Amino acid sequence: MSILVVGSIAFDDVTSPSGSVKNILGGAATYFSLAASYFTKVRVVGVVGEDFGPEQEKVFTSRSIDTRGLERAKGKTFRWGGSYMDNLNEAKTDYTDLNVFETFQPRIPAEYEDTEFLFLANIQPTL
Repeated sequence: MSILVVGSIAFDDVTSPSGSVKNILGGAATYFSLAASYFTKVRVVGVVGEDFGPEQEKVFTSRSIDTRGLERAKGKTFRWGGSYMDNLNEAKTDYTDLNVFETFQPRIPAEYEDTEFLFLANIQPTL
C-alpha cells in the first residue's frame, strides 16, 4: 500500500506558554507524511523555496518518504507564525506568508500514478 500526500510544506515560528521556536519545519503535508510513514510508503507533492535545504529534505528521506514530487521554486518557502494559548487547544495566527505556495500548481510525477490512496493536506481550495 502507498499514499500520496499533496499540500503545504512550511517554516513555522511558534510561541506557546512553555517557550518559542523559530524557523522549524512545518506544514500539513510535512506532518501527515511523517506520521503516515510509520505505517506505509509515502510520496509527497509540494513546493519549497530556495531556503529549503538538504537538512530539511533529510527529515523526509530519513523516514523513507519519496520526495521526487517536491517542486523547488525561486523564492522563499511558505511561512506561518502562530501563538498557542494557555490551554494549547487554541492557536492564533500571527502571520501567513504564502511565498512560493501562492502560485503552486501541483504536478503528480508519472512514477506516482500507481499510488493507491491520496491525502489532500491543507491547500488552497481552488487546487
